[in-house]
Amino acid sequence: MKRFISTFTRQLSTMVNAGLPITDSLAILRQQSKSSFQPVITQILADVEGGESLSGALERHPKIFSPTFMALVKSGETGGVLDKVLARLADNLEKEQEFKGKVKGALIYPAIIVAGMFVVGLVMMIFVIPRLISLYAEFKAELPLPTRILIGISNILIYTWPLLILLGFGVYWGFKQYRKTVVGRRKTDELVFKVPVFGSLQKQIILTEITRSMALMVGAGVSIIEGLNVTAEVTDNVVISDALHDATKQIEKGFPIAYSFAKHPEAFPYILSQMIAVGEETGKMEDVLSKVSRIFEIESDQKVKTLTAAVEPLVMVLLGLGVGFLVIAIILPIYNLTSQF
Repeated sequence: MKRFISTFTRQLSTMVNAGLPITDSLAILRQQSKSSFQPVITQILADVEGGESLSGALERHPKIFSPTFMALVKSGETGGVLDKVLARLADNLEKEQEFKGKVKGALIYPAIIVAGMFVVGLVMMIFVIPRLISLYAEFKAELPLPTRILIGISNILIYTWPLLILLGFGVYWGFKQYRKTVVGRRKTDELVFKVPVFGSLQKQIILTEITRSMALMVGAGVSIIEGLNVTAEVTDNVVISDALHDATKQIEKGFPIAYSFAKHPEAFPYILSQMIAVGEETGKMEDVLSKVSRIFEIESDQKVKTLTAAVEPLVMVLLGLGVGFLVIAIILPIYNLTSQF
């Protein structure tokens, strides 16, 4: 869906910039769209033709358009610069997709290898090893320790795999229910940031998106307080979301933005509050936020590369050890049999 939103925003900004009215632009986009996004465009067009503003029409689709998106469109309408805001919003969405694509692309290969190892191991234990056990029993082969361990694991999986699957679903369901509670959501989000390597990477990815969105909103004329409130609502991690809400309250009381961010080292690194202080002093908050967003993006990209470089050899070593153990456990009894003749 995000790809459709990005394309929709880019095409709409191009047509509005060319001087086409919003209604004509939406009508063209509706005709061009052949996806599940078409009914959404149809509804937006109907609302705009009925007298709604574009931002008002978008607000009817909160599951599709984020609060950031709607706040920016509203700001563009108010300032009479909708074409420029849409163009910058399209740039932002494309950068966000590119960044997330890099992260996912770097991590998907190790994930596929691990999943493949798990599936192959499960098939071996449940279907292949039992047949070998029958063969060993028929020839009364002496079973060495690796083979006995393999058979033990196989027997456990054969008789308990339905229970293990139910247990897995039960744990997953319990975790989801726990995440729905206020305490559970807070605890799990805190725990995510404490995971070595992955935790700091996750935080930097979130901070990249936050600072990029804030730069975009500030540049479009959205106030800092409104921008922080909107960003807090769309941020998935409660630790950062709560810190943003508290920072907003501090700013409303008259405290500097940098001070309000510095109060939450658990959510915001030192460099962010320092860069914001520079933005406050120079009056170039948009530029500063764009630069710090770029810093976070580069650091995240480097961490992903480092993580991938470390994980891939580790996965291959584990794969080699697993395959080696299976080969030894299967071949040793056969070797012992042949040596008896």
